[in-house]
Amino acid sequence: MAEYIAIPKLGMSMTEATLVEWKAEEGSQVGKGDVVLVIETEKTQWEVEAATSGFVHIIVNEEVTAPVSRVVGFIAENKEELETLQKEPVKEIFTTVSEPEEAPQTPPAEKAAEAVAKPEGKRVRISPVARKIAEEHKLDITTIKGTGPDGRIVRQDVEKAIEAGEKAAPVAEVYEGKRVKSVIPLKSMRKAIAEHMHNSLAISAQLTNMGEIDMTEIVSLRNTLLTQEEAIGARITYTDILVLASAKAIEKNPIINASLLDNEIKIWEDINIGVAVAVEGGAEGGLIVPVVRNADQKSLVEINQVIRTLVEKARAGKLLPDDVSGGTFTVTNLGAVGGGWGFGTPIINQPQSAIIGTGSITDRPVVRDGQIVIRPIMTFSLTYDHRVVDGAPAAAFLITLTQILENPGLLLL
Repeated sequence: MAEYIAIPKLGMSMTEATLVEWKAEEGSQVGKGDVVLVIETEKTQWEVEAATSGFVHIIVNEEVTAPVSRVVGFIAENKEELETLQKEPVKEIFTTVSEPEEAPQTPPAEKAAEAVAKPEGKRVRISPVARKIAEEHKLDITTIKGTGPDGRIVRQDVEKAIEAGEKAAPVAEVYEGKRVKSVIPLKSMRKAIAEHMHNSLAISAQLTNMGEIDMTEIVSLRNTLLTQEEAIGARITYTDILVLASAKAIEKNPIINASLLDNEIKIWEDINIGVAVAVEGGAEGGLIVPVVRNADQKSLVEINQVIRTLVEKARAGKLLPDDVSGGTFTVTNLGAVGGGWGFGTPIINQPQSAIIGTGSITDRPVVRDGQIVIRPIMTFSLTYDHRVVDGAPAAAFLITLTQILENPGLLLL
């Protein structure tokens, strides 16, 4: 009897997923545990493995969004069963899917962006070995002529294409008189980010307040904590401190921790801080925001451990949907990547109502007690939704945050 290939439920918040890429072709033979499909939800990717050995029959195509437990394909036991399935009309079938205990390794964002293109509505017949070689050499398989049975592309066809490409000088694409250096498909994570950012600006009234904070005491605190790294079991970062400070400031200014939903402003009891993480891959990479839940109830060491785990999962492609959902406020620390003094206008991570972006801590001249002195200064940019947060509450939040960072003993209160 054929086994289902269905959309798994990866967490309590997950309701649907998009089919990014079928790793197996229609009718191809796979073994138990082979990756047959890559799906994506909330900017996280997941590899769906074959539950048994057999022959793949696809009933839902790539780029289609399907609900959890929707059957998107089958694995037939033999060729006869495959032929029977192929003759049956496509039906919408659902099955009970258990939640996995641990996420498997998913392709890095850069490899997802390098997925080989396929023509609309047509599947290219290619052997698994040939496909792998083509992906390694970034070849467009739609331009390769297959010499195998029924026009199937085999290893020799790909090797010939590689050899021909090495001999021929590349011809640059020209668009409106400009030469194209490279092309990045707007798909997968890059497409999700583009849609999310555009939607955020379209549905909310965003305003950004900017300023500077004297980080003298925080720098001193962190240096002290670094000397105690072995004793406390954690290497505390400025991001850890900013997350805890933001959570404490939100406790005093709860309107910052709110969302406008269904014509109601909901002020959240839980303070869940999202931490923006850059996923490697250059222009083909992206940004993802895992969440530190109940940050106000955690110590610096606990926050450090949570963030470190989330960052490792994000960069390894192992984040679950629950890891990136439920945030009520976001911190994006651009100072972690350097760049010196500067300001920006971060975009709110919907349905939140505020996000703070911080810059590098740099030595700047400031006036203290009538004297010009050099102090470590951090820039900040608070973007908030003016439909929910007025100017005065936003300013009050920043005053509280500044007081905490300039008097870090308040972090312990």
